[in-house]
Amino acid sequence: MDAFYKEIGAAKVVPVIVFSSLEEVVPVMDALRGGGLKTAEITLRTECAQSALRLAAERYPDILVGAGTVLDGEQARRAIANGAKFIVGPGFSREVCDVCRENGTPYLPGCVTPTEIIQALSCGISVVKFFPAGLYGGIGAIKALSSVFPQVRFVPTGGVNAENMEEYLACKKVLAVGGSWMTKGTAEQIAHMSRECAEKAEKQR
Repeated sequence: MDAFYKEIGAAKVVPVIVFSSLEEVVPVMDALRGGGLKTAEITLRTECAQSALRLAAERYPDILVGAGTVLDGEQARRAIANGAKFIVGPGFSREVCDVCRENGTPYLPGCVTPTEIIQALSCGISVVKFFPAGLYGGIGAIKALSSVFPQVRFVPTGGVNAENMEEYLACKKVLAVGGSWMTKGTAEQIAHMSRECAEKAEKQR
């Protein structure tokens, strides 16, 4: 687990991707990698998502590919079988947590309240997704929660963008940021936005 957190912390940026077809996988992943980003969270929101995850995990072993929007244990099991190196949820699920623990797979549950954070801590999880960050107080909320939970680090997603990512990353309690803004457009646009993200992340190292 420590190796995973170090890798995410070094990357600083986790692209959140919604694939509508398998034909999108290679162009988008190539563009992200070409722009210097080494992680990818493939959300399980579409019918092809699990297949897209498997394709990305097999074709890009140098990229840390995980599954997002994981809601239950069965989704988690399938995603892990398809090569997911980490699991992300919009909220906290004890069932998903148990599956990840059984498989030695890192789990980033969505936690925005003290109660949810305490649930995560009770399961040995001290790095959580803060989602949707923009609606739940953004960096101000993270700083307030950090005063009560100094051992917790956050990966804010939802409302994070090219304009405010550096503000989030400047907070010591933010391990990395997630977002989808750099995954949209042509391959050239994705590569360009990914390069900008990588350059901004480099300044925070």
